[in-house]
Amino acid sequence: MRIHVEGRQALNGNWRPSGNPNAALALLAAALLGEQPVVLHNMPRTASTLQQIELASWLGADIKFDQGSMLRVETRQLSRRTLDQEALDHAGAILMVAPLLLRCGHIRLEIETPRSRLLTHLDALRDLGQDVLFLHGAVEIRAVPWRKREILLGNASVTATGIVLMLAATLGEETVIHNAASEPHVQELCRLLEAMGASVKGQGSNLLHVVGCGSPAGAESSIGPNHIEVASIAAIAALCGGRVTLNGSRERDLRMVARVFDQFGIHLELETDTVFVPRHEHLTVRDRAGDVDLRVDSAIWPGFPSDLIAIATVIASQARGTTLIHEKLFPNRLLFVDRLKAMGAQIVLCDPHRAIVVGPATLYGSYMATPDIRAGLGMLAAALVAEGPSTIDNAQAIEHHFGAVIDRLKALGAKISVE
Repeated sequence: MRIHVEGRQALNGNWRPSGNPNAALALLAAALLGEQPVVLHNMPRTASTLQQIELASWLGADIKFDQGSMLRVETRQLSRRTLDQEALDHAGAILMVAPLLLRCGHIRLEIETPRSRLLTHLDALRDLGQDVLFLHGAVEIRAVPWRKREILLGNASVTATGIVLMLAATLGEETVIHNAASEPHVQELCRLLEAMGASVKGQGSNLLHVVGCGSPAGAESSIGPNHIEVASIAAIAALCGGRVTLNGSRERDLRMVARVFDQFGIHLELETDTVFVPRHEHLTVRDRAGDVDLRVDSAIWPGFPSDLIAIATVIASQARGTTLIHEKLFPNRLLFVDRLKAMGAQIVLCDPHRAIVVGPATLYGSYMATPDIRAGLGMLAAALVAEGPSTIDNAQAIEHHFGAVIDRLKALGAKISVE
């Protein structure tokens, strides 16, 4: 999909965020843990969630997805026990290890690529006492129930935490998890597992205590708002000089984002379930941090999310002052700054993790090819604040985690045409 964007258009109106796609992936996997029906409300229609739904159906789940956002999952039995490389390449597919291991007892992962991407998850399974055997081109895992275990995750991985939580809620009797991820989507998985009969204490922290329920019951849950989408749209609205109200958001998920945005001069008015973005004429960094005016570091939750680093870099290019952007969690997420520099941004890329941004700089429309999932919405933000037209190729990547975001931006006044 190719889109054409005419920049410098004020955005005004109301926005309701989609359900959190990361929560949706985990809750879909959890829905396959038992035989009883699980109903999920506010299911987002993104590429990643639709792929997960297709995978769940292929594994044997009976799924009904209405015309709105309600999904009903019933899994009398799982008909397959192998995930091949193609399946594992999809976002969230590795989460299916938990229901497969519980229901089938023995599973096989056919992996052609290096194992490093999955090592955190496989190490967590070993720490739980599962029998993990590495073969040539495959990994075989055999389920081993446990009475009581205490484990320390190698890093606070959201996916590894999700797999461990699902198995602890069903295969184990009592489990203590140290260094667990605590993002909003992890908390939503905890709540669904409790609705299915488990007990999960410590939600929202990195220390979780889980008492399993054995056989999961049917349950019903509503997926919460995508806080990354809320923050991104709020930033875009501020950069474009409009007034936007985001209804159905969640104030507790946005506290760190609001603090960082405020240091750029973007003032968000947060209420329990609403964010109001007033009109912003000019942005000025208001804090000094040594040799630069502002330093923005990505961090594990509840720190500033890595998924917002691209948006923060665009904001920095429009705010008066010098900002150091430090992506501490993932390599190569700042390589997209070359595209911003081609549009006129004043950026020095120090290394794959750090960039110095001097603003404000006038951005000019440009051609952008193949934005990745993380940087895609940031590049769209840059196109929306630039002078003149921009063209973005392979723009379907933007909607991988943000369903129908282009049409909804158009409803606010953005001039975007789809080719």
